[in-house]
Amino acid sequence: MSGTPAGAATGNGPEVLYEGRDLEATAGLDNYNAWIVDAFAPYLGGHAIEIGSGIGTFAGLLRPRVDRLDAVEPSPNLISVLEARFAGDAAVTVRSATLESHVAAMGDACRDSVVLVNVLEHIEDDRAALAELFRITRPGGHLLLFVPALPFLFSELDRQFGHFRRYRRSELRAKVGEAGFEIRLARYFDILGVAPWWLLNTVGGKTDFDPKMVRLYDRIGVPLTRFAERVLAPPLGKNVLLVARRPN
Repeated sequence: MSGTPAGAATGNGPEVLYEGRDLEATAGLDNYNAWIVDAFAPYLGGHAIEIGSGIGTFAGLLRPRVDRLDAVEPSPNLISVLEARFAGDAAVTVRSATLESHVAAMGDACRDSVVLVNVLEHIEDDRAALAELFRITRPGGHLLLFVPALPFLFSELDRQFGHFRRYRRSELRAKVGEAGFEIRLARYFDILGVAPWWLLNTVGGKTDFDPKMVRLYDRIGVPLTRFAERVLAPPLGKNVLLVARRPN
């Protein structure tokens, strides 16, 4: 669900200890998470980096689709969880760092796939971050983004997660294009989630997830919405999914 704070401590401030209780709840969104990764799948491969890996939910789904994976997480108390999850897999490297500090230390054109799921909204200067992500992406490689959408949905939960913004699709396309990428795919995602988020979070001020409702939505709502959005692209959605390519 939008707002999962996989990169909740990726901003410019000091390191934050993130407890991860809602990461555990949303880790149960098997259908939802698979929907995201399946959309990314045609563009994954080679040496990938995921920034804001949290407890490794998406890293675990990405790993079979790439040769090597860097899992970067800024909250130091989650690193042991990541390390335990990928113990024995020599192709996975776990790093404790913010997006800004880790990417700044990387060489040019060194990763084939760059993945951020619910992370870019935590970065105050997202244009500067996108320019750096362009720099580390190999020519022909891909940037894969998933972000919360629609400014009118911005809620207290967004504030508590450290979000600077929710994106319009046009805004995200423009910023990624300005960084030098070619847009391959940009679409709204999860139209069914718009009304519940607005009612519960934006209007109602709810600031946590109900695990039972999360799992019910995943079992019933997600398959229906995924089918509908495969037939007809939605005019709006709770999130934006974007894939971009660095030109050769």
